[in-house]
Amino acid sequence: MDQKRELSSIDLAAVVAELGAYEGAKLDKAYLYGDDFLRLKMRDFDRGRVELLVEVGQNKRAHVAAPENVPDAPGRPPNFAKMLRNRLSGADLAGVEQYGFDRILEFRFERGDEDTTVVAELFGQGNIAVLDETREVVDSLDTVRLKSRTVAPGSQYEFPDERLNPLEVDYDTFVGHMNESDTDVVRTLATQLNFGGLYAEEVCTRAGVDKETDIADADEAAYEAVYEAIQRLADPVREREFDPRVYREDDRLVDVTPLPLEEYADRDAEAFDTFNEAVDFYFTNVDFEGDDPGDDADVGSQRPDFEAEIEKHERIIEQQEQAIEGFEQEAEQVREKAERLYGHYGLVDEILTTVQNARDEDTPWDEIEAGFEEGADRGIAAAEAVRSLDPEQGTVTVEIDGTPVELDASTGVEKNADRLYTEAKRVEGKKEGALAAIEDTREDLEAAKRRKAEWEADDGDDADGEEDGDDESEEVDWLSEPSIPIRKQEQWYERFRWFRTSDDFLVIGGRDADQNEELVQKYLDGDDLFFHAQAHGGPVTILKTSDPSEPSRDVDVPEASKREAAQFAVSYSSVWKDGRYAGDAYLVAPDQVSKTPESGEYLEKGGFAIRGDRTYFRDVAVSVAVGIACEPHTRVLGGPPAAVVPQVETHVEVEPGRFAQGDVAKRVYRTFRERFADTSFVRKVASPDLIQEFLPPGTSRTSEE
Repeated sequence: MDQKRELSSIDLAAVVAELGAYEGAKLDKAYLYGDDFLRLKMRDFDRGRVELLVEVGQNKRAHVAAPENVPDAPGRPPNFAKMLRNRLSGADLAGVEQYGFDRILEFRFERGDEDTTVVAELFGQGNIAVLDETREVVDSLDTVRLKSRTVAPGSQYEFPDERLNPLEVDYDTFVGHMNESDTDVVRTLATQLNFGGLYAEEVCTRAGVDKETDIADADEAAYEAVYEAIQRLADPVREREFDPRVYREDDRLVDVTPLPLEEYADRDAEAFDTFNEAVDFYFTNVDFEGDDPGDDADVGSQRPDFEAEIEKHERIIEQQEQAIEGFEQEAEQVREKAERLYGHYGLVDEILTTVQNARDEDTPWDEIEAGFEEGADRGIAAAEAVRSLDPEQGTVTVEIDGTPVELDASTGVEKNADRLYTEAKRVEGKKEGALAAIEDTREDLEAAKRRKAEWEADDGDDADGEEDGDDESEEVDWLSEPSIPIRKQEQWYERFRWFRTSDDFLVIGGRDADQNEELVQKYLDGDDLFFHAQAHGGPVTILKTSDPSEPSRDVDVPEASKREAAQFAVSYSSVWKDGRYAGDAYLVAPDQVSKTPESGEYLEKGGFAIRGDRTYFRDVAVSVAVGIACEPHTRVLGGPPAAVVPQVETHVEVEPGRFAQGDVAKRVYRTFRERFADTSFVRKVASPDLIQEFLPPGTSRTSEE
């Protein structure tokens, strides 16, 4: 029998029931192993150290683990783990929930006024998403963009369509779902009732019903026996009375369940006090067939999992193709609705005019609807076409050529049709974005295949047995690499101007008056530093001493970082636009920044009153470097040269000049294309439009011109 790799919905219900005992535990640190294994280290007042493991890759599990079963901390934490530490350090575990009967768990954390939810998707390809208090995605291990849902930084988190919960279904609903099937009893329980294969067979065994009985041959007695078996299975789950087992077959661990199963009556079983302990024991000790690396484990450097990367790209392409097909169908359907309105102009106009005239006379919506029903009974075509009215939305739904079309009752035929055409264009725009994305994914797929071929071609080169313990510290000449992997990670601050100082402090600045307002109101904390050019028309510039998800902290900011922030504030101000090569900037504390003007004065949008003493930086040279970083993430960086140059593989410095911003961006882009052997990499990470976002407003030139 196959060994269990994924916890089922019933398994997760048991896990969640037991995890409730850990509410109030404080999170110390988060770790990420690879790209699919999360460890949350917590402290509980009664139990001491608590280790919560969540794995969403080939194995899918979530449970508390014994400290001795936890892997050693990995090396330098990736940005995802850093983000979690910033948001969750010191936070309390406020609750754990399962979304319906789906294999989705929500871990809710509270710290001060901030709530954070970690969502673990333990189905399909698996994913972990981190949500803020508004359920906006802060970050996710994988970005998902499908017609049905989106999981990406900056988007509202969307659950997949909720599945039927067979443990809560009433008898009539159960019978209805069974009767919809055209297969046998066990397959119907597994699919229509969402039990999955194992528990569907368990229900049949407990019910004493032949699992291969065709639904057409199943009588009421069989239905009653199956439903009764479902209730016997559901009762201990509802009552949280578990009797966990780990099962063996031929001395192999093969399964772990929260209840003893009659299906496994002939197998060796070991009982545990809690299901979390059983799951921890199982995944710690199971030896999955085919996972033994064999002799390859002795090779000095392990072979990258090219197959997994290739499979991932192929899976993404399949999803993108499905999304494109969905966008095409959706756009065509919406456009057809608009065309039907014009094709039945007189009919639709009569309906809308009737509703508008009635509303002008303050006729209640229910009376309007009754009028249409009466007209339909009399055979009036316009009335017969009306299907429903929605008073709250002010809409009327009509059926035209068998297709329901929702209309805004306050406007005419033309505006309703225009609205539908606009919606069709919007959907087509999503299709264009998906087409561009799929081309990038196809290039990533080809790059992965090339790297696999190159690795296999060079496989024998290192067989001389020499020790090479310094591989990780060796620098890669990315400019000459024929294929550079794309490692993107979107961050919340990337919609602002931003850079990281040479001391790794985040500096953010506004692109316009709206962002200046937002930065001060939402992101300026008590121990941050506020910079501004001593000139009209400059960005609000904030040096963050802590992440927005962290409590504000008083730290010593080195002078070098302050000067870099000052240069940033001056370079992106009107000083550059005026063609000057230096300007002044000042530094104040957040409590010196106010939106309240002095008596008799007026503050325009994006402007602020500064009170108290200022620390000035005189004659700060304007200069911006734009470059491309290849590790740990591939992205364009821009800002003060002293901060940017050490972080990038190659760069171009820019100064005030006579060329338009767009032209300079194209020059920089061409320069990058000339410097990198992998020109497709440059196209994917550093388009002229993206480079332009890092250039100061006004005209410029590269320092080489």
